[in-house]
Amino acid sequence: MPATLRLASLSMTRVAPFEINGVLYPRSPVVIAVAHAGRHYPQGLIDMARVPIKALQGLEDRHADALIGTAAREGATTIVVSLARAAIDMNRDPREIDPAMVEDVRPGRALLQTQKVRGGLGLIPRRLASCGELWHRRLSEDELDRRIAEVHHPYHQAVADALEAARAVYGGAILIDCHSMPTLPARSGARPQIVLGDRFGKSASPAIIHDALEVLKRHDIPHGRNQPYAGGYTLERHGQPARGVHAVQIEFDRALYMGDDGEPVVEAVSRCSRLLADLSLTLGGRLGRDTLIAAE
Repeated sequence: MPATLRLASLSMTRVAPFEINGVLYPRSPVVIAVAHAGRHYPQGLIDMARVPIKALQGLEDRHADALIGTAAREGATTIVVSLARAAIDMNRDPREIDPAMVEDVRPGRALLQTQKVRGGLGLIPRRLASCGELWHRRLSEDELDRRIAEVHHPYHQAVADALEAARAVYGGAILIDCHSMPTLPARSGARPQIVLGDRFGKSASPAIIHDALEVLKRHDIPHGRNQPYAGGYTLERHGQPARGVHAVQIEFDRALYMGDDGEPVVEAVSRCSRLLADLSLTLGGRLGRDTLIAAE
């Protein structure tokens, strides 16, 4: 039976920031992570916000965690963040800090000023286009460091440990980083409703990506690769194809599984859940072939 682990509660909340299922006894080489579907808003975070919770929910990959149930039952290890993304973004480098979010950044602190940071969506989200600035005040460096130490670092350590546990048993491991996206604007051709990301070939082998794209074709859902979502820090950190550890990101159009009220539709969730389970089983099966045990 898969084990269920809960991280000790972080100081700003009595709810564990993420939950792990199956890592002690991996029944599959696949680990599925859901970083942005957390719906727990600690009171301290609510008090700090200058906007209502509904506005903060705009940061969520709303109900993306509903899509992993079938894959989990079929053996994939799952790691699901319960803490709201508004508190800290697990898919950002810990150096992607917006100086406008922190009081008196200490001299010499390494900052990574990316396009996401400049857009207000750094490690600690600062603003949303729909409502502007999110917070009444900036964080102290102590508050920032505590969130990194108590949430961000343990989460990524848990992902790394789960992948290593799978690799020890199966000779390789695959991370599927599960996200959701707003409906993409129409361009020439079919509008992608699923986007597969592999950091333009850096985080997974060509054979893994080939099989993943074949799964999407089988399910007859318009899809794309790396545009506009190629994968973020999670893939950059954990995808190591030369070691037999592959990482892909999958983005589901929220219209595929949610109604106009923003709530999941049972039949639609089931369809997406079956697709994700098919992806998990197919990619996990690929690791049994000699062509992927060696680095490509």
